[in-house]
Amino acid sequence: MELRHLQHFVAVAEDRHFTRAAERLMVSQSGLSSSVRALERELRAPLFVRTTRRVTLTEAGRALFVEAERILAQVRSAQDAVAAVQGVLRGTLSLGTEQCIAGVHSPRLLAAFRRRHPDVEIRLRQAGSEALAEDVAAGRLDLAFAVRTRADSDHLRSVPLTSEPMTVLCHPGHRLATAAVVTPGELGAEAFVDFHPDWGPRRTTDAAFTAAGVQRTVALEVNDVHSLLELVHEGLGVAVVPRHFGHKPEARDLTALPFKGVTETSYETVAMLPPAAATSPAARALMLLLESPGEDD
Repeated sequence: MELRHLQHFVAVAEDRHFTRAAERLMVSQSGLSSSVRALERELRAPLFVRTTRRVTLTEAGRALFVEAERILAQVRSAQDAVAAVQGVLRGTLSLGTEQCIAGVHSPRLLAAFRRRHPDVEIRLRQAGSEALAEDVAAGRLDLAFAVRTRADSDHLRSVPLTSEPMTVLCHPGHRLATAAVVTPGELGAEAFVDFHPDWGPRRTTDAAFTAAGVQRTVALEVNDVHSLLELVHEGLGVAVVPRHFGHKPEARDLTALPFKGVTETSYETVAMLPPAAATSPAARALMLLLESPGEDD
């Protein structure tokens, strides 16, 4: 089994199309097809279901895809490690992050990283914490700044960044605007503005209401912080969010109230990384910069 066969297979699996994958890899479509067929012959299993319009993975293909991504990530890490020993940090830093994550200012951190390591290509993906955890564990990302979603495992470890309480944001004219503290039971009948289910703040809030045995209605589901704040500002719903969201300019006219669940409700953010032995030199350099900021910050 050759690495190029795995690279070709992963490209087709990602694009779900031989022509697009061939264009991205800058190889001929016939050569790409031959490479995939050679891999199928060696594994004695079909990897794709081919139709005139699309390509989908077979069960064997799905199993191989997970391992192929991990193998290719390890190869890239090995290549970068050798370069690092030679005094050159190069390759790619693939970073994932949720929006407005607490404990790290990603744009400033990446700018400082680029000044120190100009030969490293930076790639950034924004998504929910659960999706980011899956990408780090699978080797698609070098690391991610997100909310803790699962226990550490053989494929994923976490480094704490910070923890903060959750806050209820509402319109100043809301019936609870003068309350000293708000509980899940007092919010059960409210319409909520919230993020998609795999986002960290949503998962934290869902867990608090589940623990309290209170059902709630997320009437307005968004994928960015600014939309959430604007909707709350117009009185279309309330939101339970990390405390630092209330410090944003768009929230200056909103009322922020302490939120108290049946257990302590905290928003814990972490850096998600592969096991130490599999962490890329670029990821280690970024974490070093985060933990020991210098004059570049």
